[in-house]
Amino acid sequence: MLALLLAVTIAAAPSAPTDADTRAWWATTAALSDDAMEGRDTGSVAYERAAKVVADRFAHAGLVPAGDNGTWFQRVAMVQVAVTAATFDVGGRPLAFLHDVTLAPSETMSARLDAPLAYRGYCAADTLGDVRGKIVVCHGTHRPGLPGDAARVAAVRAAGAVAIVTVADPGFAVEPPRWPYAYARTVRLASSPSADDPLLRLTLNAAALATVVGGEHDAAALVAAGSKGAPLPSFDLPDRLHATFTIVRRMISSPNVLGRLPGRDPAKASQAIVLSAHLDGYGPGEPVDGDGLYNGTLDDAAYVALLIRLAERRHGDGFARPVVFAAFTGEEKGLLGARWFVAHPTVPVDKIAADINLDQLRPIFPLDLLTVHALDATTLGDDVRTVAGALRITVQRDPEPERNLLRRADQWPFLQAGIPATAFVFGYRPGSPSERIYRHWYETGYHRPQDDLRQPIDWQAAADFNRFFYALVARVADADAAPAWKVDRVTYTAPALP
Repeated sequence: MLALLLAVTIAAAPSAPTDADTRAWWATTAALSDDAMEGRDTGSVAYERAAKVVADRFAHAGLVPAGDNGTWFQRVAMVQVAVTAATFDVGGRPLAFLHDVTLAPSETMSARLDAPLAYRGYCAADTLGDVRGKIVVCHGTHRPGLPGDAARVAAVRAAGAVAIVTVADPGFAVEPPRWPYAYARTVRLASSPSADDPLLRLTLNAAALATVVGGEHDAAALVAAGSKGAPLPSFDLPDRLHATFTIVRRMISSPNVLGRLPGRDPAKASQAIVLSAHLDGYGPGEPVDGDGLYNGTLDDAAYVALLIRLAERRHGDGFARPVVFAAFTGEEKGLLGARWFVAHPTVPVDKIAADINLDQLRPIFPLDLLTVHALDATTLGDDVRTVAGALRITVQRDPEPERNLLRRADQWPFLQAGIPATAFVFGYRPGSPSERIYRHWYETGYHRPQDDLRQPIDWQAAADFNRFFYALVARVADADAAPAWKVDRVTYTAPALP
C-alpha cells in the first residue's frame, strides 16, 4: 500500500527524477511529507508516526540506536502556549486574527487586552515619551542604524508599555512578510525557566495599519516611509485596542530520532560527526488558497530523507569516524530538539567533532553557487570548498546577513557549544532567473501549505546537492585530522543551555 501511495505521489509531481538515487530520495521525501503525515507538527501524533518511520528506516539501513537507553529516540519535554482564537478591534474597526494581526503568546498573558495606542515610528528609546500603560505601535525596520527587534522591545518594555505592535515591513525584500500566519504558538523546553515578561508582543500586517490609525493619518505614507528608513512621526491615537484571547497551555513531548554508524578507526572513535536535519514541520494551520496543511516538503522532510538515503547507501559500512544521524524535533519552535541534544548529548559533547546541518535548501533552480554558513570559521569551510570545486559549484559567504540565517537553524546550538558546524543555502546571482525563482518561492512556499509534493523541483539541482553532500561527509568523516576552528570561537559560543 505504501509503495502504491509513493508511486501515485511521484507521478502527480510536475516532473520526476531520472536517476535511481534521486528517485529513492524523493520517494522517502514523499513518505515523510505526504498529507498522511499531517505536516509533522512538534508534539503531535503525526510527528510520532513520522519519527517511527525514520527510526525504522535507520534500522533497516544498518545504523544502531543512538537515543536514550539504547533506543532510537531522545524524548524532549516542552511547554506550549497557544492562542487558538482571538478577536481584535480598534475603535470598533475589526482586525482579523492571523491575517491582519498575530502575536507571540506568553505563559502569563491575560485573556483580555484593552489599552490606548501610541504610534512611535521606529521606537528608539529617546522617542517614546510617556507610554506607560499603552500599546506602542512600531515600524519593524531591518535597516542599519535604526532599532532592531531586540532594541525596540527593550525600549518599549523599559518605558512601561503593556504591549508592542510591530508593523511587519513589506520593504524587507530579502524576506518579505507572509500572511496569514499558520497559528500563534510559543514553545519552550520544559527545563527552561518560564518567561514572565508582562509585555505582550504582536505583529501587524502593514496592510492593516490603516485600520489601526484610522482616518486621521495616512497609513500608506507611514508604511512607505518606514520601508525606506525615512523619518517617521510620533503621535497618540484616539482609539483603544480591544482584544480577547482563548489561551491553551499544555505540556508536550516530542522525540529526536538518533542513529549511529560506527567508525572503522579506533583512533578516531572520539571524533563523531553529527549529520542533522529537522523532522518537524508546521502541521495543520490557517488555510492559504484553500489548503490548510503545511506539509513541509523542502522544510525539512527532503533533508531528513537525505540522511536516510546516505545511511542506505552505506549499508552499515562505516567511515573512519563514527557518524551520528540526527533527525531533530522542535526546530520550527526555536531549535528546541537540537538545543536539547547539545545540552544532553547521547554522545559525550567532547566526543563530537562537527555538525553538518541540512536545512534552508531549495532545489528549485540550478546549483552552481552555494552559500555556506560559517564558511571561514572552521576547517569545514576548506572541505566544502574542495568538494564543491570538484563539482564546479562556487561557494560564497552569506550575502544577506540581515536575515540572520546562521542562527535560525540547527547548526547554531552546536556552534554555541564550540563545536565546528556548517550548513548551506542554494545561492543565486543578483538579477538572475534563479533569484527570481527563489524570491517567488520565499513569498509563496516558505512556511506555507504550498511547500508540498506538487511544487516544481529542479531534479538536476537536487541530484547535484545530494552528490555534494555524500562527498562532503566522506571527506570529513575519513580525513586524517578532525575539523578544527580557524577563528576565535567566542564569536559563536554562548552560555550553557538548560
